Amino acid sequence: MIASQASRFGSRVELLDVLRGVALLAMLAYHFTWDLEFFGYLPPGYAQVGGWRIFARSIAISFLVLVGLSLFLANRNEVRWPSFRKRLAQIVAGAAVISLATYAFTPDSFVFFGILHLIAVASVIGLPALRVPFAVNLALAAVLVALPLVVSTPVTDPRWLAWIGLSEHPPISNDFVPVIPWLAPVLVGITLAQMAERFDVWPRLRRLNGRFGPARHLGRLGQHSLLFYLVHQPISIGLVAAFAWISPPDPTAAFDQSCRQTCLQTRDEGFCQRYCGCVLGNLKTQDLLADLLSGRLDETKQQTVRQTVDQCSFSAEP
Repeated sequence: MIASQASRFGSRVELLDVLRGVALLAMLAYHFTWDLEFFGYLPPGYAQVGGWRIFARSIAISFLVLVGLSLFLANRNEVRWPSFRKRLAQIVAGAAVISLATYAFTPDSFVFFGILHLIAVASVIGLPALRVPFAVNLALAAVLVALPLVVSTPVTDPRWLAWIGLSEHPPISNDFVPVIPWLAPVLVGITLAQMAERFDVWPRLRRLNGRFGPARHLGRLGQHSLLFYLVHQPISIGLVAAFAWISPPDPTAAFDQSCRQTCLQTRDEGFCQRYCGCVLGNLKTQDLLADLLSGRLDETKQQTVRQTVDQCSFSAEP
């Protein structure tokens, strides 16, 4: 009966494609905000704090849960090795492109282990997890989430080991998604898929195929998630770069706004005015403001910025 239903409504679960399409658009919105920050139209760190930080993590979690769900649906009875190897090769190639492109663009913070790198590793690790009871997968996911809260070590600080997680001082990267704890959402996705299989949920979800109206376009987008991931950021950053060439942002105003917003959380207006003016003036004198705003500081320049901040913090005291 299940087989006949799958045949009638199609083997794909269109709802997952639609959800993947929604996640892709959310990712586009976040990366566009990051691009605006990178070029100085928004204050430094704008896309990495507060609600934007939560938004970014929610997007990553949703993608990884969908990876687990899709991995189960594609290989739940037996691993379909030809399609699995083809998909894995595409993801690895995409991850390599991201690393090379970001190294050329921002060598000091290039993506050496981002979400595509994690998806490639998680796809391999996830295969044996498909045969493990869902309670075990859920327990392993909980351990992965809790582990970084109690364990950190300098052993995994170098880039060639940082992908594992648990680093005390992880390398700077524009997108860092280590195995610990980020394998956890994939295991949660596998767990949800296993539970859906046990309680006969998949045939019910397949009955929704073809009933999403205009949202079906999101499903089509979701079916080409890797291609979208690879092309959306070059297009987005290209558009912002073109606009910046026509109408450059005012880096001084963006930095001063960010500095004052952060400072006023703990100090009074008078101190913040003196402190931010001191930092801004010193960074301009040392030609570090542009590098700071664009995230192109190497270790030496970061040390200089820290020294400047410490000195200005002391001198701004009444």
